[in-house]
Amino acid sequence: MEMNREKLCTSKTDVSSESAYHCSACHDDEEWSSTSRGRAKSRSLSASPALGSTKEFRRTRSLHGPCPVTTFGPKACMLQNPKTIMHIQDPASQRLTWNKPPKSILVIKKIRDASLLQPFKELCVYLTEENNMIVYVEKKVLEDPAIANDDNFGPVKKKFCTFREDYDDISNQIDFIICLGGDGTLLYASSLFQGSVPPVMAFHLGSLGFLTPFNFENFQSQVTQVIEGNAALVLRSRLKVKVVKENREKTTIQNGIEENGVVSTNIEKEVGKQIMQYQVLNEVVVDRGPSSYLSNVDVFLDGHLITTVQGDGVIVSTPTGSTAYAAAAGASMIHPNVPAIMITPICPHSLSFRPIVVPAGVELKIMLSPDARNTAWVSFDGRKRQEICHGDSISITTSCYPLPSICFRDPVSDWFESLAECLHWNVRKKQNNFTVEEEEF
Repeated sequence: MEMNREKLCTSKTDVSSESAYHCSACHDDEEWSSTSRGRAKSRSLSASPALGSTKEFRRTRSLHGPCPVTTFGPKACMLQNPKTIMHIQDPASQRLTWNKPPKSILVIKKIRDASLLQPFKELCVYLTEENNMIVYVEKKVLEDPAIANDDNFGPVKKKFCTFREDYDDISNQIDFIICLGGDGTLLYASSLFQGSVPPVMAFHLGSLGFLTPFNFENFQSQVTQVIEGNAALVLRSRLKVKVVKENREKTTIQNGIEENGVVSTNIEKEVGKQIMQYQVLNEVVVDRGPSSYLSNVDVFLDGHLITTVQGDGVIVSTPTGSTAYAAAAGASMIHPNVPAIMITPICPHSLSFRPIVVPAGVELKIMLSPDARNTAWVSFDGRKRQEICHGDSISITTSCYPLPSICFRDPVSDWFESLAECLHWNVRKKQNNFTVEEEEF
């Protein structure tokens, strides 16, 4: 009798398991792990396998862990919710591929840096002359006297397509982005695309270079492999930010610039309200600005007040931004493949206000507290800084448009190498071991 009961419970569990949510990525990993064990070795971009042999480089475990079993005991199970907020592919299997060969490339160069002139020229000549690519360059880059007065570079320069930030929309014309400079060039590339972002390849030619894994010495072979679709990707989540302001003064918009000089990015006008939307790669920073008073802002999560920040301000960051301003403010550093949003206070006037991590699917809202003594200021990746007054609000959630950053090796190896090389993470003089005489005592 006990045997029959056991079989009956097992059969019920199996049936409920089949009706539960099925994660194909996890089940595929389980099947494949039976034939191959251990973690794959780190591979450079040049050593990456062909696109067809995906199982050759997949990890035996998903970086997001296994898909949880949603049956609990013989009778309980998770209520099935058809509204999936986010489904994330196993990061180890994220590989670049092209539906059609890329033809147009945006080259972003750090402005006013003479050391980048020669790499910029070499890259542009390689793309236009040897690969017959259409190269887009920001107009102010070509206004550099060292480029404008170079007669030898003239024939290449004539082939460029130019654009101006905040005036020309190039979002549907770019297939591929190459950044020359530091981390700021990647943030600038993100700001140019308020929707889908083309793949970004970043060369380390700046000061820090946490987000720029490629060296420029052998750029020809590296760029060629990316164009051929042979590269690993890390999807860097971005924040979708909506700023709603009460209209307090009459302004007119001309060519995207208001009369008071504020840049109007994706502005919508409502009766008595002004709405601006941004895509943010690193962080949204709300601070006290020039005021000597504490900032006093309320933070809501999915409509519920969770805390009031009294201090210099608060940082809402992506995992990519966790190694930027948030790290300086005492937050933990989170791998970019972790779906999360970080809330980090800036010098809070409290001994117990620790940084927190919330799920990526929540919606945060920040407003001035009703009894705040002064206004606050907000910036997005260090740009578009503006004042926040009583009645204004900042809504933040995870964007559905990540930034696809091309890896040098793979998402994990690149991240830990950046921690070690750029931030000197856990660098310490090693402790000496005991000698034989010391062990005796």
